[in-house]
Amino acid sequence: MKFKQFLVMGAMLAVQAHASERLISYDLGSIDTLRVLQATDQLVGLPKQALPQYLSEFSEAQYSDVGGLKTPNAEAVAEIAPSLIFITARQGEQGVALKKIAPTEMVGLAEGDYWPAFEEHVMKLASHVEKQNEARAVLDALKADLRQMKGRVAGEQVLMVTHNAGGFGVRKDPIASELLGLEQVQLPDSVKPVKHGTRIFMPLTVEDIVASNPKVLYVVDRSQAIGQTDKALDVDALQSQLKQLGSDTKVAYLTPGLWYLSGNGLESVKLQAQELAQAL
Repeated sequence: MKFKQFLVMGAMLAVQAHASERLISYDLGSIDTLRVLQATDQLVGLPKQALPQYLSEFSEAQYSDVGGLKTPNAEAVAEIAPSLIFITARQGEQGVALKKIAPTEMVGLAEGDYWPAFEEHVMKLASHVEKQNEARAVLDALKADLRQMKGRVAGEQVLMVTHNAGGFGVRKDPIASELLGLEQVQLPDSVKPVKHGTRIFMPLTVEDIVASNPKVLYVVDRSQAIGQTDKALDVDALQSQLKQLGSDTKVAYLTPGLWYLSGNGLESVKLQAQELAQAL
């Protein structure tokens, strides 16, 4: 066999190897990226217990259920014999243990500016399914869309919070600040950081929100996202309370599952940016 023919055959085998990947993803944003890249035929399993509405099609029988985001089902994973498993910090030691079944890859964004890290993340995922050209084209289109949105809303004074069982905590999000140029309002001195283990939280009250006076208060409802519907936020009651306290701040209730469970995908980033921009 001539050397050139050998190289061509090697390249073809490499493509076939990628094209026959059997992927499991515990990262929901990676799943929406695979859908955009038309590579879901290589997805064989995902955590169906935590699917946001925008990913509801993946509840179909052709995709195996491999447990919850925090509770992987190792037996279910082993049964479908994946070639690669995408995991996140949410799975903890249980996720790391899956490497005994198949190779695992920790999915996440590198530190630093959001967009370069996001591009790197998407392109790495695309390389697993031989969709680099498609990924580059979608990234370029998304960047143009984000630039247009930013031109309409940059500089607006907003506040983003996470709601959990009646309490609120400040939430900083690079899609709002970096991609759309939204500015977080100055918080009152009463808002102090609180450390729980290695994590730092910024709890705040409704009175703190009024004192901050944002044009829009964006709410990510953790309680609703994880199925604790009895503890979910009553948006009308919060809007009424703000009004009674003399505030004209608008409450924008963001799609819980999209924001709390997913993210960093080609679809999810665009959907999140659109929600933020449309509320202004």
